[in-house]
Amino acid sequence: MGGSGQNGNIFTYDTLVHAISGAVGSVVAMAAFYPLDTVRSRLQLEERLQSKNTLATIRELIAKEGPYTLYRGIIPVLQSLCASNFVYFYTFHGLKELRSKRNQTAGNDLLLASIAGVINVLTTTPLWVVNTRLKMRGVGVTLEKNNNKYTTLYDGLLHIWKYEGLKQLWAGTLPSLMLVANPAIQFMTYESIKRRVITSTGTAQPPALVFFIIGAIAKAVATVITYPLQLVQTKLRHGYKYPNLPPDAGTLQILFYILKKEGISGLFKGMEAKLLQTILTAALMFLAYEKIARFVFRILLHRPYLR
Repeated sequence: MGGSGQNGNIFTYDTLVHAISGAVGSVVAMAAFYPLDTVRSRLQLEERLQSKNTLATIRELIAKEGPYTLYRGIIPVLQSLCASNFVYFYTFHGLKELRSKRNQTAGNDLLLASIAGVINVLTTTPLWVVNTRLKMRGVGVTLEKNNNKYTTLYDGLLHIWKYEGLKQLWAGTLPSLMLVANPAIQFMTYESIKRRVITSTGTAQPPALVFFIIGAIAKAVATVITYPLQLVQTKLRHGYKYPNLPPDAGTLQILFYILKKEGISGLFKGMEAKLLQTILTAALMFLAYEKIARFVFRILLHRPYLR
């Protein structure tokens, strides 16, 4: 297979290594910080938790439901994340291979990351719909029809398809497509800062801590900008109980409803936990991704890791 994309081929060994490294890195990072993702989901969906901070919510959940509840649904989440990040990293780096590696700019990174994000959303949204249901089952906010106790991604996909229709598997797709801006901004910021660091230090292999910090900064910028859409996405995937809204309300309807009822703060409900979780997860993911990719290139190809 092609090595460095000189033939303009998206199906290269390099692209596959980036995809596997990104998938494994994301799984390692999510497994490390999964309880924070659980807290974020609960804060977004449960009214009784709206005024609590992350630590207080963790304590309450452990006291009332036991420590297991912090890891509810972790296996299907890791499976979905692995598939999702494989698609995203493969597409992003495959598109970079198609374009010349010369003249890499923030604008090019943003474009390629956006295309990769759209492809990722369209192919993996059903997995995340099932994940949201599994994570929130049994906590008093489920709105499922014919609520069978499926426990796996496969059974969940079949259940929703059978009882709610194929369309429901792509619930929340519109805000998800809008949220392509999140990883696109994240990747653009990450690649831009990384290029500057490499140029200023004169080394292609900065210390591990540098990758961690760059990943954290990139995700913080992306999360703050796009958080209200993430809130609506979660509600559309899981279901919402707003008495004055129709069951098929759209993204903008829900956004304006929350803004009217709860104010600006309502649109950022749970963001503390989301920021903490996504910044730490993204930082660890990029660190693991860079290290895994570099290790594979060095061992199997006996050449340095170049991007």
